[in-house]
Amino acid sequence: MLFVGDDWAEGHHDLQVEDDQGRVLARGRVDEGIAGMVRFHELVAEFLGDDAGPEEVVIGIETDRGPWVAALLAAGYVVFAVNPKLAARHRESLSLSGAKDDKTDARTLADLVRTRRHQLRPVTADSELADGVKVLARAHQSLIQERTRHLLRLRAALREYFPSALVAYQQGTLTLTGADVLALLAKAPTPAAAAKLTIVQITAALKTAGRRGDLAERAAAVQAALRTEHLGQPEIITAAYAATVGSTVAILQTLNTQIPALQEGVEASFGRHPDVEIYRSQPGLGPILGARVLAEFGDAPGRYADAKARKNYAGTAPITRQSGKLKTVHARFIHNNRLVNAIDLWASAATLHDADVRAYYDQLRGRGLGHHAALRQIGNRLVGILHGCLKTHTLYNPQTAWSHRATTQAA
Repeated sequence: MLFVGDDWAEGHHDLQVEDDQGRVLARGRVDEGIAGMVRFHELVAEFLGDDAGPEEVVIGIETDRGPWVAALLAAGYVVFAVNPKLAARHRESLSLSGAKDDKTDARTLADLVRTRRHQLRPVTADSELADGVKVLARAHQSLIQERTRHLLRLRAALREYFPSALVAYQQGTLTLTGADVLALLAKAPTPAAAAKLTIVQITAALKTAGRRGDLAERAAAVQAALRTEHLGQPEIITAAYAATVGSTVAILQTLNTQIPALQEGVEASFGRHPDVEIYRSQPGLGPILGARVLAEFGDAPGRYADAKARKNYAGTAPITRQSGKLKTVHARFIHNNRLVNAIDLWASAATLHDADVRAYYDQLRGRGLGHHAALRQIGNRLVGILHGCLKTHTLYNPQTAWSHRATTQAA
C-alpha cells in the first residue's frame, strides 16, 4: 500500500509518498487543477504495483470537499479528511522543535494515515443531488444571516441620527426589512426629507409592498411619527449617516429579492431527492429546514455506522468526563455549526407540531432542565429517529418512535 500526505493550498499541493514501512518514496509539489491531478496520478503510478488498484492508495488531506477531493474519490483512492487539530497534535509527536512548513505538514499527514487510519473516517462521496442541495441550502442560509447583519447595522445607524424613523417604521406589522419601509428610507433617508413625505407617497409605498386594510390610517400614523421632534445630529454628520443608510438599504433590497429566489431553488432541489418524503415526514421539518438537515448529514451510504455515530456527528450526544469519583456530563462544543443550528430549530418546531415531542419536552423541563438543554435532548432523540427511518426506508411513525416512552409511563 501507498500512503500519501497532501498538504493543500489554494494554488498547489505538497505531497509525500510513503510505503507501509514509513520509507519516503517521493516528495513533490503539484499545481491545483487538471495538470496537477495528472501529475499526482503519475507520481502514484511510479510506485504502485502492476496488480494493485487505486484502493491501495491511502491519502490524508485536511479537507473533505472541493474539486480536488472529488477527483481523488472519482479515481478510486481511499481519502481521509484529517481534522487540522489532530494533524497539529500528530506533528508535535514527530518534531519536538516546533518547526512547521508545507513539506512537514505533508509528512505529518502521510504518517498519520499510515499509523492511525483505523481511528479516522474515510471520506464518502454524497450523491450529486445531495451536494446540490448543500450548495443551495448553505447559500440561502448565508443570505438570511447577511440580511440580519445589515438590518442590525441599519438600526444602529438610524438610532444615531434618526431615532424617529425607528418609531415610525417599527409600529404594527412594519419592519425595517419590509419593501415599503426600505422604499421610504431610500426616498427620504434624512429627518428633514422624511418630514416632507405626504400621505399619498407613504400610502403608495404601502400598496407596492402588498399591504392591506386601512392604508390611509397607517400612512397618517407613519407621517405623524416622522414629524415628531427628536434629538438629532449636525447637518454634515446627518448627511454622512444618510449616505451609509442609502447603501445599506440598497443591499437589503437586493437581499430581499435574492433570498426568495434561492428559496425556490432549495425547495426544488430538495424535492428531487429520493429521501425527501422521509425527511418531510419528520415532525417539525419543512422543505427549507429539511434541506438543511439533509445537506449537512449527506446521503452517502454507510457513512454512519449506527444512530450513535450520527448523533455524535450532529453534536447532540453528550460527552462524559470521569476521574475517580468525579463524573460530569457536558454538551459537545466541537461540531458542525450549521447542523447544530438546524437541529435546534427542528427540535423547537417539533415541540409545536407533535404531541409526543411536546410531552417529552414538558417532562424534561419538569426534571429541571433549561429550555436549550431540553431542546438538545429532543434533537438527540429526533436524530436517532431519523437514522432509523433512513435505514429502514420508512416514514415517521409516532407509535414506533415513542413506543418506549408509552411502555415506561404505563409501568
